[in-house]
Amino acid sequence: MIMRENMRKGLCFRLRKILLCVVGLYVAIPFLIKLCPGIQAKLIFLNFVRVPYFIDLKKPQDQGLNHTCNYYLQPEEDVTLGVWHTVPAVWWKNAQGKDQMWYEDALASSHPIILYLHGNAGTRGGDHRVELYKVLSSLGYHVVTFDYRGWGDSVGTPSEQGMTYDALHVFDWIKARSGDNSVYIWGHSLGTGVATNLVRRLCERETPPDALILESPFTNIREEAKSHPFSVIYRYFPGFDWFFLDPITNSGIQFANDENVKHISCSLLILHAEDDPVVPFQLGRKLYNIAALSRSFRDFKVQFIPFHSDLGYRHKYIYKSPELPRILSCFWKGGCAPGCTALAEILGQDVGCRPRHPSRAWAQSLRMRGVLVAKRRVWMDQALPASRWRVQAARTSRLRGLC
Repeated sequence: MIMRENMRKGLCFRLRKILLCVVGLYVAIPFLIKLCPGIQAKLIFLNFVRVPYFIDLKKPQDQGLNHTCNYYLQPEEDVTLGVWHTVPAVWWKNAQGKDQMWYEDALASSHPIILYLHGNAGTRGGDHRVELYKVLSSLGYHVVTFDYRGWGDSVGTPSEQGMTYDALHVFDWIKARSGDNSVYIWGHSLGTGVATNLVRRLCERETPPDALILESPFTNIREEAKSHPFSVIYRYFPGFDWFFLDPITNSGIQFANDENVKHISCSLLILHAEDDPVVPFQLGRKLYNIAALSRSFRDFKVQFIPFHSDLGYRHKYIYKSPELPRILSCFWKGGCAPGCTALAEILGQDVGCRPRHPSRAWAQSLRMRGVLVAKRRVWMDQALPASRWRVQAARTSRLRGLC
């Protein structure tokens, strides 16, 4: 009996000790981050996380990109950027065994070009990124992507200003070789912050891209950090902003998409999955609302394409959408109301689209579209007893008349 009591007391003592250590660590972390703001910058960039591991970025063919060339560019002294250039899939055979000069000359062909700016963590060889390159290449685009300074095999120290300058250098490099070809900028996650920084700068110097695509964007880094899943355990901690958000701003990291879109003058397409666990869907919708009301877009199209949570695209799998080719095609063509209505039915969401010249008629069409979408959702609810593939087939068949 005495032995059992001693064991119970010993177990309680150990549990109290563990609990005190956990509480002490929980309280100490905010002070550590406040005293060492560089930690917060590392957590935002995550450039030290190289996923997938053990890949040779000099050999994109190892990732199934047999029509891709690896080069290195030097935007400034002591900074080197690793770049991949994937040509349109129709040139797959012609690209075999070709050197860098051939790939550079290919940019002057009639195929449009997408400059892809990836998010934090990983490299340009990340699995979901490679799959997107393949999709875009199959649609006839050149895809140029690179690792910012400090990522992958690129050399340098990461910073918001440095990342933006890297993107500007690669864009200018493309424009010097692409002639009159269309150049689109596509940013994903943290890359949307780099993309809006870049496009704002290009618009200020009156050399805007042909369009800007933002995939899973946020409004600004403070709102994103506050909404990120990692912040859940500290979100209601006293002084959360002072401990966690102020060090980010003090480190010169803002990625102010909400401010940048007020100074951008080119067509804008926003793609966001409703079930995104990293960048909340409402931040993408909020950014669209800001852009749609901005005077800088009065002569340009602004469109928001949501993806229903049932599709399971989450933060980085929108490339899997069979509707993506048609969405891009209609956006380039400038289609609006008919396309939006059909997409709303297919994706199970109301599609935001502000035409080039907003008017009272457009406002009326938005109200009507809300009624139509509600009716379509009732139709989809009635179709739920049918098997899932039949519902998807119904959606796909309606998409064929989109453009």
